Amino acid sequence: MSAGLHEMVVESVRVHMLSSQHVVILREADRERYLPIWIGSWEAQSIAMRLQGVTAERPLTHDLMVGLLGELDADVTRIIVSDLSDETYRARIIVDQGGASHEVDARPSDAIALAVRVAAPIFATEEVLDRAGVLPEADDDERLDVFREFVNSLEVDVDPSAGEGSSPPDERAPDVGGSDDGGPDKGSGDTDDPEATSA
Repeated sequence: MSAGLHEMVVESVRVHMLSSQHVVILREADRERYLPIWIGSWEAQSIAMRLQGVTAERPLTHDLMVGLLGELDADVTRIIVSDLSDETYRARIIVDQGGASHEVDARPSDAIALAVRVAAPIFATEEVLDRAGVLPEADDDERLDVFREFVNSLEVDVDPSAGEGSSPPDERAPDVGGSDDGGPDKGSGDTDDPEATSA
């Protein structure tokens, strides 16, 4: 593993009860540090379906991506939540094809949905975890209290039957983490550019 990278696992996919927006919560593999990321509703369903062992009747977009990679003899070796800028996360998909390594820029939700389908490891950079990660053992940390309140406002997303919807909102850090600029507008709508940093 490269220096500065921490392996993560998908702890859960949840929905915020008041805003109906979705969040995927990653947990560091070897310690109790969490990384929550706001994601679009159909990406959340795509991740949840795979975690629950549910197979769509017809291939979803991420299933299609897996099929295309297979036809091209390409393997996803890992995905990395690589950056947090203006409260928006970014990720990279590392693909090996014929011994050559390629990096593909991606939204974290698409990268995670792909990773859970091909059993590729998920990593986050130290910089991202330092800025937005939450450590439960830090009982005196005000951010932990905010995180607990935030998690208590969520419900586990267990409805895998929803189909593909509209374009997802920005993938942002909930206001339990990220920079001092504050958290996302949880009521923000869709944008034409899913990588845009403003709602």
